[in-house]
Amino acid sequence: MVAVFWGVTPNLFSFEMLLVIQIITFEFSVGRSGLDTFPTWVFINYDISHSLFSAVIVITMVWFLNRSFAFAMLGWPFHVFFDFPFHSKAFFPPKIFWPFSEFSFDGISWDRPEIWFSNIAGIVLLFIWRYFNRPNYP
Repeated sequence: MVAVFWGVTPNLFSFEMLLVIQIITFEFSVGRSGLDTFPTWVFINYDISHSLFSAVIVITMVWFLNRSFAFAMLGWPFHVFFDFPFHSKAFFPPKIFWPFSEFSFDGISWDRPEIWFSNIAGIVLLFIWRYFNRPNYP
């Protein structure tokens, strides 16, 4: 479960943080917002949390304190690797080498049905596989 948390961490520090603020301030609305509606700090947090450099620095520091926990944190760079080809430059392209480079890739957007449903199918298959291959504890 810790690895799942770290797998969603890059979005927690940008979009979900904004969502919580919008709910608290009653400014929440359904649907995709235009880029001009996002506060500057969301872009900053997104760049930091979607940078492999940031992930490596944090995970390396934790590695010296608790190696098993640091292993679970590998969900973070895994998320970044998956986001990189599945974001277009039109909406929050991950800058995986930030702050050293603004390089991003114009990938296939997550909201395309063939990407979205393939992702969901992959997650469902993973859970099914995990269910049938779980250890039998007494």
